[in-house]
Amino acid sequence: MVTVELDAVHVESRLSSGEISCPCCAGGVLGGWGHARSRTIAGAGARLRPRRGRCRSCGATHVLLPVSLLLRRVYLAEVVFAALLAKARGAGHRSIAVQMGVPASTARGWLRVFAGRCAAVREWFTAVAVAVGVDVVMPTASESGWVDALAAIGWATAEPTSRFGTVLMLGAVTAAQVAVAVSGGRLLSPGWPPRPGVVRRNTNRP
Repeated sequence: MVTVELDAVHVESRLSSGEISCPCCAGGVLGGWGHARSRTIAGAGARLRPRRGRCRSCGATHVLLPVSLLLRRVYLAEVVFAALLAKARGAGHRSIAVQMGVPASTARGWLRVFAGRCAAVREWFTAVAVAVGVDVVMPTASESGWVDALAAIGWATAEPTSRFGTVLMLGAVTAAQVAVAVSGGRLLSPGWPPRPGVVRRNTNRP
C-alpha cells in the first residue's frame, strides 16, 4: 500500500509520469494498474475505489490509498485523530465514541493500539520534525505519553508549515494527514513504527 494525495487527477498525472516510487525496490516507479475493490468509508458520503499501481521494474502491485485514510480503517483519519486528541485531554472511550459517532468498541480499539506505542510514535515524529525543520526547538516533555506523542505529530506538522507556508502545493495540511503520510497509513497497524534503522519509503504529498 502507498499513500497518495487527495487529488485523483494529480495522482493519475504522477502515475503517467513515473513520479510515484515503488516501496519494494530501489529505483522502481509505479504505473496505473486498474483499481482495488470499492469500500465504504464512514462519513465520506460515497464509496471509495482506490487506484492501483504496478511497479514497472519488479512488477509488484500496490493500492494507492488517499492520505485521508489509515490502512484497514473504515473511518476517516480525521475522525481517528480527533479521538486520540480527546483521549489526550482526558476523555474516556465511551464519551469519545459518542463524540465521534462510532461504536464504543471501535474507539476503545483505536485507543488501545495507540497507547501501546506512544513512546515510539513520539520518537518517530520527532525525528521527522528534526529532519524537515529549520529552527528546531524540542517540545517540552510532559508526564503524559499521550500528550507527548500527539505533540510530536503536531510539531512534525508545524515545521514544514512554517517553512513552506500554511497552504502547500496541494492544499492545507492537517495533523491527521501528516500522521497518515509519515506512517504510510500504518499509524494504528501492527508492526509500526518499524524497528530502529528501518525506514519505510513513502511517496505521498499531503
